[in-house]
Amino acid sequence: MIREARPKVTHVARIAASVGNYDYIFDWEFQTNGLIRVKVGLSGMLMVKGTPWENMQQAPNNQDDMSGILVSENVIGVVHELFITFHLDMDIDNIDNSFVNVIRVKEETLPGQSPRKNYLKAKRNVAKIENDAKIKLKLYDPSEFCVINPSKPSRLANPTGYKIVLGGTAASLLDSQDPPQLRSAFTNTQMWVSKGEDTLALWSDRNRPIENRDIVLWYTLGFHHVTTYHVKKTFQ
Repeated sequence: MIREARPKVTHVARIAASVGNYDYIFDWEFQTNGLIRVKVGLSGMLMVKGTPWENMQQAPNNQDDMSGILVSENVIGVVHELFITFHLDMDIDNIDNSFVNVIRVKEETLPGQSPRKNYLKAKRNVAKIENDAKIKLKLYDPSEFCVINPSKPSRLANPTGYKIVLGGTAASLLDSQDPPQLRSAFTNTQMWVSKGEDTLALWSDRNRPIENRDIVLWYTLGFHHVTTYHVKKTFQ
């Protein structure tokens, strides 16, 4: 029975930061039903480098050797990657929380049991140590992630918590031993969990217990930027 209806109200906090040639815009949406949504936008100037070529006819025959697209005379738009890391210190109903990786498991049906060949169910794995929470996202091995407080059950005896719903992202394509990748090793996986007092530099070396502890979740959002040129077309 519906006893009450309220209008949906959203409070938006916008943060804009200019870093190098990019402007990063973050919109944090806080809704009265408890939902928190974050939107990220990128704008600014292209990352470019000079070239002696003024048009593609002057480019070498093997254009695969080029590091980007010719976007103007003597200017190449460089292919690059951008990464943004979110530091989420949830502290749900106190500081002692747990990280849960919910995976989808395909179960085969027994012969004659059903016309169906298989069915899906959710399996919840609570991360015991920091290495358990290093997550690389996979399209054909999907997961969902929750931060819960197991000591604070709901009316249905489920633990209170927040579900982390991820949007589209990208992973680094560099070799793990490439110097830029060594300096940005936090992009090796998309999800990390560490003890609450730690910084990024101390993530995984200790591999300490994190179940029902004061934990911090780190999520890295990535973008692959392949620049393009403007094409004018005439339709008749």
